[in-house]
Amino acid sequence: MAPEVAASLAVMQAVADPIRLTVLAVLTQGPRCVCALQEQVPVAGNLLSYHLKVLRETGLITSSRRGRWVDYAVTADAVERMAAALPGASVGVEAVMSA
Repeated sequence: MAPEVAASLAVMQAVADPIRLTVLAVLTQGPRCVCALQEQVPVAGNLLSYHLKVLRETGLITSSRRGRWVDYAVTADAVERMAAALPGASVGVEAVMSA
């Protein structure tokens, strides 16, 4: 499998999960610490950590440590990467980003 196909598949698999999609929706409103995410995403802490790890590994979110807390935020290119992962997106990514 070509590397770009594998990367697109990883992004699509990451956002296909309802919990991860909810996490992304919350993070589009601004960076959040895990404690704030737990209040808005109704899953156990260990499961939330797993979903955050998947999103981080696909490059859709970043994490930064602030003392005892870890803050998560959507990466600057997350929307572009998700749009580019769609089949046939290579012809219309700019159109999606300008909409």
